[in-house]
Amino acid sequence: MPRQKLDSTAISEKLATVPSWDIDAGETALSRTFKFADFSEAFGFMSRSALVAEKLDHHPEWKNVYRTVEVRLSTHDAGGLTILDFDLAIAMDHIAAGTGRQH
Repeated sequence: MPRQKLDSTAISEKLATVPSWDIDAGETALSRTFKFADFSEAFGFMSRSALVAEKLDHHPEWKNVYRTVEVRLSTHDAGGLTILDFDLAIAMDHIAAGTGRQH
């Protein structure tokens, strides 16, 4: 079943659930940079997030440099944001909160 792209109204409502995330001008992606105490915490965050992503069958674009993880979420086959992007963003926020994330 194809994933349904959210309209601007739904995106605005869902943004309230992920206040630490930024949205691009075209409302096609969410992004956030996580910073951890060290590489081990950053890698642990990515490992736990990967398990959630697999369960959702929705995978992030991300980059890790030492203690920093840059994340971009978008549903490419829908051409923008879907509920899956927000579900994964919320899960990643919860995971980061449990790892001692600095900011």
